[in-house]
Amino acid sequence: MWQKLNPPADARDVLQASPNVIVAQQTAELIDLACGGPGSDAFEVGYDVPGKGYVVEAQVARVRNGVCANYLDPYMRRRDPDCMFIGDGEPSDKPTYSERFGGDFEELRTATLEWLKGRELAVFGFVAGQRKMGADAMVIAPANAGFFAFGLSLLQGILSLDALPKRFAPKLVIYVAPPFRHTHFDGRQVVVHKRSGDLHEIFAYNLYPGPSAKKGVYGSLLALGEREGWVTAHCSTVQVVTPYDNTLTIMHEGASGGGKSEMLEVAHREADGRLLLGTNTVTGERRFIEIPRGCELRPVTDDMALCHPSIQRGDGKLTVADAENAWFVRVNHITHYGTDPHFERLTAEPPEPLLFLNVDAVPQGRALIWEHIQDAPGKPCPNPRVIVPRRSFPGIIDTPVAVDVRSLGVRTPPCTAERPSYGIIGLFHLLPPALSWLWRLVAPRGFANPSITDTEGMTSEGVGSYWPFATGRKVDHANLLLNQIVATPKVVHILTPNQHVGAWEMGFMPQWITREYLARRGVAKFKPDQIRPARCALLGHALHHLTVEGNALPRWLLQVNTQPEVGDEAYDEGAEVLTEFFHKHLREFLHEDLHPLGRTIIECCLDHGQVDDYQSLIATSYLAPDRA
Repeated sequence: MWQKLNPPADARDVLQASPNVIVAQQTAELIDLACGGPGSDAFEVGYDVPGKGYVVEAQVARVRNGVCANYLDPYMRRRDPDCMFIGDGEPSDKPTYSERFGGDFEELRTATLEWLKGRELAVFGFVAGQRKMGADAMVIAPANAGFFAFGLSLLQGILSLDALPKRFAPKLVIYVAPPFRHTHFDGRQVVVHKRSGDLHEIFAYNLYPGPSAKKGVYGSLLALGEREGWVTAHCSTVQVVTPYDNTLTIMHEGASGGGKSEMLEVAHREADGRLLLGTNTVTGERRFIEIPRGCELRPVTDDMALCHPSIQRGDGKLTVADAENAWFVRVNHITHYGTDPHFERLTAEPPEPLLFLNVDAVPQGRALIWEHIQDAPGKPCPNPRVIVPRRSFPGIIDTPVAVDVRSLGVRTPPCTAERPSYGIIGLFHLLPPALSWLWRLVAPRGFANPSITDTEGMTSEGVGSYWPFATGRKVDHANLLLNQIVATPKVVHILTPNQHVGAWEMGFMPQWITREYLARRGVAKFKPDQIRPARCALLGHALHHLTVEGNALPRWLLQVNTQPEVGDEAYDEGAEVLTEFFHKHLREFLHEDLHPLGRTIIECCLDHGQVDDYQSLIATSYLAPDRA
């Protein structure tokens, strides 16, 4: 049966040599495989490792609402940001296998394929991205890693043999071989990409799906876009429908933890229906606002959006379509019943089985997304996840959409006069397109990132915030993003923080309030009395006043230096941190192949350019005529 998948030569050799190959054609088969068989409710995933004996990687439970898998090693519960290596000689700025580990990857590749030949295997076909906007693909995994295969089938889809497209020919193959992380990589997460012509191979040496089943597939789409001249954006996208039937489409980008999934959530309310605007970290004061009726949310994408040439309309806006079949939703912010009733109900009583990771559940129980496992006594895992098929979300949009507002999210620490920091971003800022491009080049990972293992300080996820998953060169992606921004002049660019605005702890409320405000306001141009150049030029324009549903927000939430707990001096120290961060990372892009306009924009930043300078480099769409 597997021959119908038309595997490449080496994959064919592996499957021919295997003692048993299970060709999955629907997710239900993988649920039974994940749990140890049709009559089993619990299963232990482990492997014999030379020198270590039998090593248990994960424990799997069949629950009423799907499958729950938990890793014994806390390190395996979130993505290691430095786990990608390149196993070929094609152009790349990423660390290669030979540089990091010595020797030619081909030797390990051969050993991996030989190990798989001796295993009972699970295999299925899928399409990375969408048909005609992606690539035919397949996975080969140990049969006892059924929960991993189940998660991949949710994230990327699964094709029955009868439904295979004509001329199905995999250009992406994922090989899964968990024991090698112990024998070759000292227990670390490692994923090796090997590109050869139009074939892209991913060797996953661990069972956390983030680096391979999700971001690995993302990397293959980015590599395809490099060759063809388009981008798969790292973003969520939502159509926001106001109570007055106005519609606005927001595309929200950002590094891991930047609020992409949260942009698709309704704003969290207090028991009495109010919104907790924030809590002052110095005085303990709490501020609330009342918005009687929130906007209707129609989700489009959660993390990966195809910006394929075939769907662009040439109308000055960017058109996007979802690249995924399901969404890998982090739920660390849902800590008790009633935090997000809509999503809690969807995951507790889903229309089809889900995969839960890092959630505390027992066989035949019900996995609840606020019951997080603990990394240590009293220390909840910061990265509980659930994979939800996109068709399960109410109001989901399956067709390409045109983007009105392009937002970038940044996790920000508290900023006070006593402890200055880069937490100086107001509720939201308007960015000239040239400045918006710079923010995507540096894409700060930011404060207390829950999604990955490296959380100290501010680091860069790079071009478009998807650089950790890309296999090629930074300069090529910088050019692709610049061309995209120049070609879409009708898109309004904004910057939104999460976690803190100055001294105020706000969680994701800034982007939720911004979403409600902009949807009601629309994309009409801003008049001179509404905005001011931010005190830090890298923040573009700050709002001078903002009213949503009769709630006038205080100016100190819009211009952080006006907070009495912050002031101009601490703000300027934070601005200096941002400036140094930008200068450090932007110099990496001054490559001979950089687009001339891109070089001019970067040099403007290095020369401490002002907002007006950025406006002059690429036309700004949000200013009223007398300010344009």
